[in-house]
Amino acid sequence: MSTTPHNSPRRRLSSALLAVLSLLAAAFLTAPTASARTEAVPTATLTEVTDFGTNPSNLQMYLYVPDNVTAHPAVVVAVHYCTGSGPAMYNGTEWARLADTFGFVVIYPSVTRSSKCFDVSSPQALKRGGGSDPVGIKSMIDWTVNAYSADTGRIYATGISSGAMMTNVLLGDYPDVFAAGAAFSGVPFGCFATTDGSEWNSACSGGTVTHTPQQWGDLVRAAYPGYSGTRPRMQVWHGTEDDVLRYPNFGEEIKQWTNVLGVSQTPAATDTPVSGWTRTRYGATGDRAPVEAISLQGVGHNLYSTGMAARALTFFGLDSTGPAPQPQPGACKVAATTNAWNTGLTASLTITNTGTTTINSWQLAFTLPAGQTITNGWGATYSPPSGSVTAANATYNGTIAPNASVSIGYQATHGGNSAAPTGFMLNGKACTTS
Repeated sequence: MSTTPHNSPRRRLSSALLAVLSLLAAAFLTAPTASARTEAVPTATLTEVTDFGTNPSNLQMYLYVPDNVTAHPAVVVAVHYCTGSGPAMYNGTEWARLADTFGFVVIYPSVTRSSKCFDVSSPQALKRGGGSDPVGIKSMIDWTVNAYSADTGRIYATGISSGAMMTNVLLGDYPDVFAAGAAFSGVPFGCFATTDGSEWNSACSGGTVTHTPQQWGDLVRAAYPGYSGTRPRMQVWHGTEDDVLRYPNFGEEIKQWTNVLGVSQTPAATDTPVSGWTRTRYGATGDRAPVEAISLQGVGHNLYSTGMAARALTFFGLDSTGPAPQPQPGACKVAATTNAWNTGLTASLTITNTGTTTINSWQLAFTLPAGQTITNGWGATYSPPSGSVTAANATYNGTIAPNASVSIGYQATHGGNSAAPTGFMLNGKACTTS
């Protein structure tokens, strides 16, 4: 492995993520260890698993299993950024909290090489079974499937920066393993390829590597020659001001995965789920389109923020489908009523903190009945206006003391179904209803 000059692009990548690292530093933990394939790991805590199988690049495996893990659970592989680790990814994202709600298992691979970057460059990494990091991650998945009888039809990958690049690589190398992926600030499969042992490809990071959709697709298909089965769906995220992995990579990812999945490069739907975001869907218009792409205007490389994992979860389909149990109630209660007329209605929601600690900066997620669209609201900011909605607190009501309540509401149109919303979750925890 070549040495890295102090002002190299990789150092710039590390600098771009200092804000995330500082947030994670306070949450350092020492994980317990599970070494035998037949040993179930403790629930509701991050555990290191050793001796998990073939591991040519000496990765570490960390596993999170919720208390309410389902029979035949889904599996999410959450891949860290350069300078990161499995525990840092556990502490800095919501995947474990979402697993608590929906009963799936999370694998957190962790790099041990000095750069703490995943290998997305070597010929070994860009070929199914070729060696390096993808083989170790595949072994982690196999261990988890065997230990928990996991649902092999519901295995997903997600990652940030280097982890986003690895998400692209995993879906290319193992299309028969993954159902979908979500890549936050990544590059296309094969874009970072090098032949000199270097981990860094300046042309790709600078956004100057461009190919036709067919050429990009051929790179993916070459990772597993002869494969003709179903290909995993892909969700990609990128900030327009990314100065580490430049924004043109976003368009190249779209070209690649629309070609791989055999859908048009012309969006089937375009919307703005959050101010400054442009979401395009390819091949279908719903939450689980073959390809979904979210562009964040004016945002740099370090784009990941709270709430994005839940959107990836929706893309995966893990928030509403499969054999998962009903989410376990959290320390909250919601009362909802509607008052309808013709094609309109008003809804009133009262959120009560039934716990023993104060809630600060809340977000209430819920599902509107089909045909309802919010036209205006009060007490919160609502986004998007239909389907799976999130209401975020206003500046004056962001704190809910124990046993206290906050009332919010909205006006909406409807197509005949004027029922109240359902599926209330406050800061990722399911609420009881009354």
